[in-house]
Amino acid sequence: MIPNEIRKACLVAGAAEGASELNAFDGALLSAGIGDLNLVRVTSIIPPHVELVEAPPQLPKGAFALVVYSSRTSSVPGETLAAAVAVGRAPDGFGVIMEAQGDSQAQAVVEARAKVEEAFRMRGLELADLRVAAA
Repeated sequence: MIPNEIRKACLVAGAAEGASELNAFDGALLSAGIGDLNLVRVTSIIPPHVELVEAPPQLPKGAFALVVYSSRTSSVPGETLAAAVAVGRAPDGFGVIMEAQGDSQAQAVVEARAKVEEAFRMRGLELADLRVAAA
């Protein structure tokens, strides 16, 4: 059962290199401050009552955390990659999260923002706030 009592959400970003793509992903999660949590991937909706905070809430190691994430990995050492997550909020607090990947941080940010803007257009909603985290 998935808890319906989510009260806070935040945007984080991290980057890392590793001996394997999985180790690099794990390092990026540690860099973002969420590496010791069990991540449960969900789709891209934030309920209106959820507060968007600056830093992840303190959760015990191994806790389950609902996440929307974007990742990009490579087996080429030193290759520059980027991923971004953007969240848009309507005046009533309803939110949509979109993710994007690219060859540069700027490219990933532009794409993630555009996806949020399109999601709001599709829903006929006013976009009151738009935030992005990228690495």
